[in-house]
Amino acid sequence: MVPAVVFGVALTARLVHLWALRDTPVIEVLMGDARAYDAWAQRLAAGDWVGTDVFYQAPPYPYLLGVVYAVLGRDLLMVRFVQAVVGALAAALLAAAGTRLFGRSVGMLAGLGLALYAPAIFLDSLLQKSVLDVAFVCVVLWTASRVIETPAQPRPWLALGLALGALSLTRENALALVAVALGWSVAAARGAAAKGADLAIPRSAFPLRSTGALLAGLALVLLPVAARNYAVTGGFYLTTSQFGPNFFIGNNPDADGTYMALRPGRGAPEFEREDATALAERAEQRTLTPAEVSSYWTGRALAFITAEPGAWLRLLARKTALLWNRSEMLDTESQETYEDWSPLLRGLAWVGHFGVLVPLALIGLVAAWPERRRLWPVVAMATAYAASVVLFYVFARYRFPLVPFLLLFAAAGVMAVPRLWRTLPPPRRLGLAIVTVGVAVAVNQPMLSATRMRAITATNLGTALHEAGRHDDAIRQFNTALSLQPDYAPAYNNLGVTLRAQGRTDEAIAAYESGLRLQGDSADLHFNLANALLAQHRAEEAAVHLRLAADRAPADSAGAHNNLGTALAGKGQYAEAAAEFRAAIALEPASALAHRNLGNVLASAGLRDEALAALRRAATLAPGDAAARYDYGSVLLEAGQLVEAEAEFRAALAIDPGSAATLNNLGITLASRGALAEAIALFERALVIEPGFADAQRNLATARAARRP
Repeated sequence: MVPAVVFGVALTARLVHLWALRDTPVIEVLMGDARAYDAWAQRLAAGDWVGTDVFYQAPPYPYLLGVVYAVLGRDLLMVRFVQAVVGALAAALLAAAGTRLFGRSVGMLAGLGLALYAPAIFLDSLLQKSVLDVAFVCVVLWTASRVIETPAQPRPWLALGLALGALSLTRENALALVAVALGWSVAAARGAAAKGADLAIPRSAFPLRSTGALLAGLALVLLPVAARNYAVTGGFYLTTSQFGPNFFIGNNPDADGTYMALRPGRGAPEFEREDATALAERAEQRTLTPAEVSSYWTGRALAFITAEPGAWLRLLARKTALLWNRSEMLDTESQETYEDWSPLLRGLAWVGHFGVLVPLALIGLVAAWPERRRLWPVVAMATAYAASVVLFYVFARYRFPLVPFLLLFAAAGVMAVPRLWRTLPPPRRLGLAIVTVGVAVAVNQPMLSATRMRAITATNLGTALHEAGRHDDAIRQFNTALSLQPDYAPAYNNLGVTLRAQGRTDEAIAAYESGLRLQGDSADLHFNLANALLAQHRAEEAAVHLRLAADRAPADSAGAHNNLGTALAGKGQYAEAAAEFRAAIALEPASALAHRNLGNVLASAGLRDEALAALRRAATLAPGDAAARYDYGSVLLEAGQLVEAEAEFRAALAIDPGSAATLNNLGITLASRGALAEAIALFERALVIEPGFADAQRNLATARAARRP
């Protein structure tokens, strides 16, 4: 009865919240990880269920999305409804676990706490794996409560292993809970073995019945994923390959306890794996496997820890404070922004936060002290998970799996207050009150600005709207961000990008300049301003900002060097331009564009052999790029290498049959080889596509004259 009531309340709350969001842009516009999960799910629904590479992100949530898409179609509102049901089931399971562990009243209160917990309602409405994280935590608690009741039976241990495997697969740092469970199984086996004679069970059977069942459950979930990863890569990866990058993000000299992209401005999931790999391979100067990439970043983090232990301990202290603080550290979307749209969320947020949960959970721990021998595994699992978060970095959704643990003890604390008040001696009662108030004051000190998080969300939403082609809506979001946080430079940068996309270059330049007045060391702002200036043929000014962009972020300045080279080439400074293109290539050796630009500028400088080498490399790197094949063919034509030139022009035409320039140059090549009839046909085709093409007109006239007897 208790779980059913809790389920109904939880589902109702989530549906009311979704109804409030029905006309907001966040229902259909996806940001951050949600975009990556959506794209992955679409590939799965289209039939690509195995994939071709080791998992970099945890697979259960995108596979759930993939199933929903395959069965119901890509309906994002339906996905959110499914998640509301999953979130409600999680609350019901927590109520059942609380009833087993503490009694009916505590179970009901804990379940209702999760049902109406504001961050839970918020996160369950996002296309994020948090909904599965907490659902699996509640399954773990429910199965753990069964183990506590019947530790000598193997089935609860098997169920606990299955639950922990699923949780570890969706939240990799939850493997810390597996270590606790293994220790618990050994301790339970020893305890049960002492009673083996009474139970008429051989003592040697207990480790197999507990630890063996637990390991079997884990293996049933994790080994198929490890086998799949091995099949597609030839390496052993139990879950994913992102341990090293994540460990480094949380443990480096510039870390602040939250997420920071490996490359500034490239925190989106589509960049994370690419950048982690590219930066590691550049440092090691060789191609790396996913395991080697992870090891590289792990090594860098450990080097920081050993070189600066004092700084690392201060960082750990900050992460610990962030972990328990009332502020919900946003990833991409802030809860505060959703509160503006959802009255229910706004109302529940007054009491639904860590600033309330943590002090109440402390009281619950005190009240549960007499039951410590029975409840220690639950406390140990919560402690292990908290430590695993601090070891990496803190996000609202990363710490969210702690909420069910806290709610259990917070509910127990609320129910125990009258008893503690009656039974505790006055000195201990006063001591508990002082400690509780002290903890409450500490965790309720704001560590992050809610206004700034709203501004970041508005900026992220504006970026997503821009990418969806909804430029006017995007501009409104950027202006909202700047009204909330006038000194938020990234909003000016993204506003400028959208204004340029609308052809409003003067306004874009003004936006970039406003951003630079706030953040003069922003490589992105300098780079984007330079490109806008180039569009207005202000090459001298653009060159200044491209150099500044390269100076501000030398490791990520390939684009700046490439564009600076283009600007210099436009002024006839070929040697200087070539130097910039070579600098871009040194940073990104696989950049076909930089090789192509280098080849063209070398050709303009009369260095034909070097030009051919660069253009050949560009065509090799980008065989499907018609422009690269055309440029290579053009220099081959100038060099008199007609057979090779013809091959490149034909390849370019296969990619882009409507290129008048390619038709013209292929005609020249064939005419030079005596194939006048085909050349004339090509010139005529070029003129059909581009009637005013003067060079083709001249070539056609020359070819026709050459054919006359």
